[in-house]
Amino acid sequence: MLIALTRGVSPTLADCELQELDREPIDIARAVEQHRAYEQCLEDLGARVIALPAEPRFPDGVFVEDPALVLDEIAIMTRMGAESRRGEGESLEKTLAEFRPIARIQAPATLEGGDVMRIGKKLYAGLSRRTNAEGIGQLRDLAEPFGYQVVAVPVRGCLHLKSACCCLGGETILANRAWIDSALFEGFRVLDVASEESRGANILRVGDKLIYPDAFPRTRELLEKSGFSVRGIDASELAKAEGGVTCTSILFDA
Repeated sequence: MLIALTRGVSPTLADCELQELDREPIDIARAVEQHRAYEQCLEDLGARVIALPAEPRFPDGVFVEDPALVLDEIAIMTRMGAESRRGEGESLEKTLAEFRPIARIQAPATLEGGDVMRIGKKLYAGLSRRTNAEGIGQLRDLAEPFGYQVVAVPVRGCLHLKSACCCLGGETILANRAWIDSALFEGFRVLDVASEESRGANILRVGDKLIYPDAFPRTRELLEKSGFSVRGIDASELAKAEGGVTCTSILFDA
């Protein structure tokens, strides 16, 4: 069974960490509504949603992807680059321990889940302002015994690797090549986001469907013309907190 682990929108979301975006007013009630619609979308696509309650002390807590990375064999609790977020993993760990043995990234390493793109047994890890070389090294030490290969990918101009590229399934990646060295994905088919939609590379595959923000219609058109089935959602308020559709769930097989 496919599990989707989520957490409610914090009432303090407007105090979120920002790196590449200017701060804008966030409509919390609308963000909650959009997040519930996202959870419903996951359920519609066959996932069992485990929804943890919001945590007011963590403005970014809804972005559950960053504190943990779940592989088939283990769950890795990360050590986030944003110090204010380092307590977010506690409640996630309790839930994940029901499904996987737990491993941890240790100081001085930093690693955020949004910087890790898995394609089969290969883990592409973004070297970013949130994930350092020590974090990628520890990820390699934890994952290689299970047969994974870890590839470091320098990231520029965006928050995480999955802000710049995401796997659409098989051998296809959606990317903004200005933010990564796409030569590292030799052998893959790379689809480029529309030129006016630079933040449109974050996309979530669930089964044979792609969950994608309504904010990027030109890129969605490209995806559909390329044969992909896209389910659009309104994620405008969480986007103001520098969040994407991968950020707000952890997907794994029970």
